[in-house]
Amino acid sequence: MSVTAAQGFEAAGVAVGLKSTGKPDVAVVVNRGPLRTAAAVFTSNRAKANPILWSQRAVQDGVAEAIVLNSGGANCFTGAFGFQTTHQTAERAAELLGVSAGDILVCSTGLIGTGDEAFRAKVLAGVERGIAGLSADGGEAASLAIMTTDSRPKRAVQSRDGWTVGGMAKGAGMLAPGLATMLVVITTDAVVDAAQADAALRHAAKYSFDRLDSDGCMSTNDQVTLMASGASGVAPGPDEFRAALTAVCQSLAEQLQQDAEGASHDITIDVEHAATEDDAVEVGRSVARNNLFKAAVFGGDPNWGRVLAAIGTTTAVFDPYDVDVWMNGVRVCTAGRPDRPRDEVDLSPRATRVLIDLRSGNARATILTNDLTHDYVHENSAYSS
Repeated sequence: MSVTAAQGFEAAGVAVGLKSTGKPDVAVVVNRGPLRTAAAVFTSNRAKANPILWSQRAVQDGVAEAIVLNSGGANCFTGAFGFQTTHQTAERAAELLGVSAGDILVCSTGLIGTGDEAFRAKVLAGVERGIAGLSADGGEAASLAIMTTDSRPKRAVQSRDGWTVGGMAKGAGMLAPGLATMLVVITTDAVVDAAQADAALRHAAKYSFDRLDSDGCMSTNDQVTLMASGASGVAPGPDEFRAALTAVCQSLAEQLQQDAEGASHDITIDVEHAATEDDAVEVGRSVARNNLFKAAVFGGDPNWGRVLAAIGTTTAVFDPYDVDVWMNGVRVCTAGRPDRPRDEVDLSPRATRVLIDLRSGNARATILTNDLTHDYVHENSAYSS
């Protein structure tokens, strides 16, 4: 049930014609309390969509009554009209729920640079229909309504002693740190205050969504929102809550990776024995963004030379002639020299694992990415047509 797995939440997903397919395209998630705790993290892209600009302000007080999400239009670079549309979306939801518009968060996803009176009317109609159709088992419908090029919804739930964390996500391309082309809503019935929610969410995002780098492209609309109702009456310790939240975020990040547009391989890049964690992340990300390496994986070629060439572009501390590389369990390079024959590496499974040992320290990090395929190029060559 994703976002309605936790007590105190209702949700809905409705179709109002934003998508040409006629599928659900507006989702509403409402926190019925008793707490209305909220935290969010946003894209670090300087080019931000109107809903991001709104939500960044609205969540500053650590309170949110509800969140409205639409697919079928990003409402980005749509000028004053677009920001007014976001404002009216929040106002309409607030009016129907009997709360302040400043406590309504808004998210949008879809094509950049489109938006007119018809778009606005459909979004507002979706708010009305969504709120009228709210239910405690509406999480599944909501997770379907936020999909764009996704082939399947992404949902995750973690239950502990008397309390639950549940979440939904959308995203299938432009997956890069800060955050990805994704919308994520996470709910919990645990008793947490705004400071605890914010700290836990930032930690969880750092070790999940910010380690997902499918194609090196960063979106304008990324938002991860956490809402806490406190309906369970249970106040978990900070470490326990952070662990459950991180598990949900990591599951959703892996589901995003596995549904990346056109991908035929899900690549996990483990970097070990780095001087610092930042070094490990930088090295892993350099490989995740290397198109030559990603194309080689697509072609079934264990070209480890491209791994070394990629990590050599970083500022991380290591000796490039003292690095080991494994591909799917086979050490193909040791101390900067060939090791096992390439034909021992089987790249036919979808799950692909690359291990890079920098021999420079005790830090590590894992980066998730995908291969570069014909289907990815085809799908993104005509996205707006």
